[in-house]
Amino acid sequence: MSDNLARQHRLRIAMVVPPWLSVPPPGYGGLEQVVAGLVDALVARGHAVTLMGAGAAHGTAADFLATVDELQFDRLGEALPELAHLARINHLLSRADFDIVHDHTTIGPLVAGRRDVPTVATVHGNPVGEYGTVLSDTDRGVGLVAISHAQRGLNPHLPWVGTVHNAMSLDDFPRKDSPSDGPVLWLARFSPDKGPDLAIRACRAAGLPLVLAGKCNEPVERRYFDEVVRPMLGSDVTVVLDADRSTVLRLLIEARCLVMPIQWEEPFGIVMLEAMATGTPVVALNRGAVPELVRPGVSGLICQQPDELPAALRQAPELDPKECVAHVARTFSTERMAVGYEEVYRGFLAAANRREPVREPARVTPA
Repeated sequence: MSDNLARQHRLRIAMVVPPWLSVPPPGYGGLEQVVAGLVDALVARGHAVTLMGAGAAHGTAADFLATVDELQFDRLGEALPELAHLARINHLLSRADFDIVHDHTTIGPLVAGRRDVPTVATVHGNPVGEYGTVLSDTDRGVGLVAISHAQRGLNPHLPWVGTVHNAMSLDDFPRKDSPSDGPVLWLARFSPDKGPDLAIRACRAAGLPLVLAGKCNEPVERRYFDEVVRPMLGSDVTVVLDADRSTVLRLLIEARCLVMPIQWEEPFGIVMLEAMATGTPVVALNRGAVPELVRPGVSGLICQQPDELPAALRQAPELDPKECVAHVARTFSTERMAVGYEEVYRGFLAAANRREPVREPARVTPA
């Protein structure tokens, strides 16, 4: 469908986000950052978008409808706040007001079958184990959208109706024109999956300073930091906990590279786009969606084993910051993401109108 034709067929979209954080978020919050870019791009393409979340105000071009006055971040990890949020949303939705619901919550696919409006739900986590079991019970009238081919491949029998890569607006990022000789940056939540211990070892082997900028406000994160990371710290490692957005951007600009020594099948990794958008190359282990995001020798370096990281960290400043930015602009623009979701919306609605199955039956994936 051409852009002109797409604009002529205006969709009324209910964009449902979890009740924890604002959109965009003030600091950590990859999901919320992506949704903010998607919402603005869809509005720019002529669609009517209503963002449904929590709190008093959000910073997007969409209309905003809150289910509760206060953000529920302090109750993150509890089931009831999200269930109550979704129950209120379900009462607010009507075919008279919306053509489609785009749900970004964890529990949303389980309760979307109660809605009068067709729903597609983006899966933001790894669709295996307990989460995979939950997703396998998705109502047959709900379609799931993957954020990478790697993620979808982990559980191919779920009710997938499309794959759309995350994206972001380059307008939100400062850019550097030349490589930096600053420290290596690790930017993630403190978890063994994210490999901060490997980052420390790799930087020490390379003789390079490291900044660990981590989310550390949940009990499991604080415990991991205290028990595993803190004993490894030395004068060559600077720790920045729970950085706000301006601090994150400053650290990205100053860094020689971003290191991603991940120890799990990362379903996407929005922080890699953030780094490349500032002109900072990525050095990562080849897990999950890394090869879908990083272009080796252009926007970063991909290592097969942890012992390859030190050499790659030393080599990273040889990459051109402008090429890193250009890679994000070509491949991960919010416009491209919006077009991808438009195709998902229209295909899903067309199949629903024909009363045709839009995917194969789901199968439970063992934990």
